[in-house]
Amino acid sequence: MPSDVPENFEDRLRQRASTTRNTNTLETIPVNHQPHENIPNTPLAASTISFLLGCLFSLGFTLFLTGGISDRWWATYQLGFFLAAWSGFHWGEFAVTAGWNRDKCSIDSFLLDNGAMYHVANGTALVEYLITLYLKPSLKAYHYISTIGVIMAIIGQTLRASAMIQASTNFSHIVAFRKLPSHRLVTDGVYSVFRHPSYAGFFYWALGTQLVLQNPISSIGFVLVLWRFFSRRIKVEERALVNFFGEEYENYRRRVSTNIPFIR
Repeated sequence: MPSDVPENFEDRLRQRASTTRNTNTLETIPVNHQPHENIPNTPLAASTISFLLGCLFSLGFTLFLTGGISDRWWATYQLGFFLAAWSGFHWGEFAVTAGWNRDKCSIDSFLLDNGAMYHVANGTALVEYLITLYLKPSLKAYHYISTIGVIMAIIGQTLRASAMIQASTNFSHIVAFRKLPSHRLVTDGVYSVFRHPSYAGFFYWALGTQLVLQNPISSIGFVLVLWRFFSRRIKVEERALVNFFGEEYENYRRRVSTNIPFIR
């Protein structure tokens, strides 16, 4: 009588390998878009990036918790928090996508391939902080400003992650112009307070990181650049959402604000 049960150890190994390949449990291949491929879209790349981000987060968070290293002028709690917040954000983007939006998960979900200007902006912020700290450390001594920044960054990160988790498969890092059968309009939870909670979360997270560093120039620059970016992106995205959901979305838009300054 034929049986599907493997007869020996080698057959069991072959069956397990075949099952793993078929289910793609460790693959990072999204269903509806093609990754940029500037970073290899492989499990090895994802695990390596996660490891490096985890190391950076651990170093930064330890520096933040210990209040910095007194005999190293640059090793401050402010720099530690910035490094932890930055690495935690990028790891979190991938982790939340992998956990609640698997079909869209790829190496791009880390958002590290986010355009050269994003990295220039963060690099410029670090340069501003270190130069000012070296030349005039008293300008970085307003601890209450850093405390406000820490709170703002944590709230922003929590808001963005909550929005991605709640929207689940309806969330995308890329604006969708084609409505899928699974798409639904999410209006409860954080979406009942913020019309675009992931954008608001990123806006306040980014501003918070600059307040932690007490960077006046970068703070202003981040606000202006992010406001311009989200203002344009929201207009484009909402045209698509009106096409998807019609009057239902128009009523939602009238009822709920973005809660990003000057973007209704």
